[in-house]
Amino acid sequence: MRIRVCGVAELSPGRAKRVLLDHRTPVAVFNVAGTFYVTDDDCTHGLSSLAKDGQVEGDEVECGWHGGRFNIISGEPTGSPCVIRLNTYAVEVIADDVFADVG
Repeated sequence: MRIRVCGVAELSPGRAKRVLLDHRTPVAVFNVAGTFYVTDDDCTHGLSSLAKDGQVEGDEVECGWHGGRFNIISGEPTGSPCVIRLNTYAVEVIADDVFADVG
């Protein structure tokens, strides 16, 4: 199922945004050098919001609670204490909107 997660203009490079799907499931939308990515928003180590509390550096996000890191593109953990990967979702930009395939 493809869902609109934001407008292209809403998210500048190096930034992230938390979006609730169906008003309950949080995902993080990232703009990495002009390319959009969508992952689960909750850190797999401590349920901190990566979009709200995290720090984006290149193609990685660092959790604001315990400093664990993830590769935004693959969802793989790149720094402890995180060991479980994030789910990632296919993204498509259509006109001025960013969509994620969350089905």
